[in-house]
Amino acid sequence: MHRRRFIALATSAMALPVGWAFAAAPVKMTVYKDPNCGCCHEWSKAMAAAGFSVEARDTDDLAAVKARLGVPGDLEGCHTAVVDEYYLEGHVPLDAIRRLLRERPPLRGLAVPGMPPGSLGMGDDPQASYDVYAIPSGIGAPFVFMEFRPPKG
Repeated sequence: MHRRRFIALATSAMALPVGWAFAAAPVKMTVYKDPNCGCCHEWSKAMAAAGFSVEARDTDDLAAVKARLGVPGDLEGCHTAVVDEYYLEGHVPLDAIRRLLRERPPLRGLAVPGMPPGSLGMGDDPQASYDVYAIPSGIGAPFVFMEFRPPKG
């Protein structure tokens, strides 16, 4: 009986229209943040609006989270998120996160050091200018993964 049911289900699945895709579950993201930080909350809201399943974890010891994940001290940002096997340090923009998850490079994570004005969660500034750094998973120094510059003109 189970075999017949399996064959019937498999046959009906093969009859689905071309291009049919099952909805993928949202990618889970855990955001470690200071409970009193408004920009961390705004960044997390932007991630949820972009379709991530966001779990915000308030902590009074962000330094321990950053140390556990191996975030370089000179690249530390406001908050730390984990998505799949990567960490996202600070106000990493959505375009960089999407590229990271699409390309899946051998990195430990991405970082936007400090709190650059105009970065995601830090207000809307068309003149924002900052870099997103990639932290290699093996030997190697961090390098610029993406640049964000004001439009020319």
